[in-house]
Amino acid sequence: MKKFMDEFKEFAFKGNVLDLAVGVVIGSAFTAIVTALVNFIIMPLVGILTGGTDIQNLSIEVGGAKLEYGAFLQAVVDFILIALVIFIFIKLINNAANKFKKAEEVVDEVEIPVAEQYLKEIRDLLAEDKKNRNS
Repeated sequence: MKKFMDEFKEFAFKGNVLDLAVGVVIGSAFTAIVTALVNFIIMPLVGILTGGTDIQNLSIEVGGAKLEYGAFLQAVVDFILIALVIFIFIKLINNAANKFKKAEEVVDEVEIPVAEQYLKEIRDLLAEDKKNRNS
């Protein structure tokens, strides 16, 4: 039983499992944000543009069967809008990340004065000499 518990602890608390759990929780929260944006902001605008037509209730009767294709169309529209919103969010995040990365590169490219370079070389040589003397 102890071996089983040790194996379980090793599995459950590995970095990959914890990273996955965090990803799932954040993904759920992000899904709620995107769904709210689509349902409460974008879809009402689509409704205004289409003259208030609710495509979810569209159906056709063929013989005795009622084909409710509106729910399918609504699901397709929701998918496209959600995919578009996620694409825009990811694009914005990537653009911001690239700006931060470029800013860091600019800071890294600052030229060190020649006198300071010489001082660093002297420091490194003294440290190496001290190390050699202690050996």
